[in-house]
Amino acid sequence: MGKKKNSDKKQRRGAAAMDISEESHLLHLPQAMDTSETGASAQVLGVIGRGPSIDYRKIKKGAPTKRSKNLRKKKAIEKAISLSEKSEEKVLKNENKSSRTQSAKRLYD
Repeated sequence: MGKKKNSDKKQRRGAAAMDISEESHLLHLPQAMDTSETGASAQVLGVIGRGPSIDYRKIKKGAPTKRSKNLRKKKAIEKAISLSEKSEEKVLKNENKSSRTQSAKRLYD
């Protein structure tokens, strides 16, 4: 038999009194479904009906754009550009440094 680890915690919490009034039981009875339309949906339908003579249901949208793929591609391109700029700066810095050391050597020779 397994140990009852959680039984002590449940006993410490204390028992809460259950509400057994008739009102709470009435709420759980099956009720008729509400089929009334809200004001917002009626307004939207009215706008479509009264608007320009374009039938919005027949407009076909193009292929969905793959936004996440495009974002990854853009980020990769930006990263590659920044890395190439950094490497160019390093090369220029090294060339500048070597030219300064060469000119200093020529001064003392």
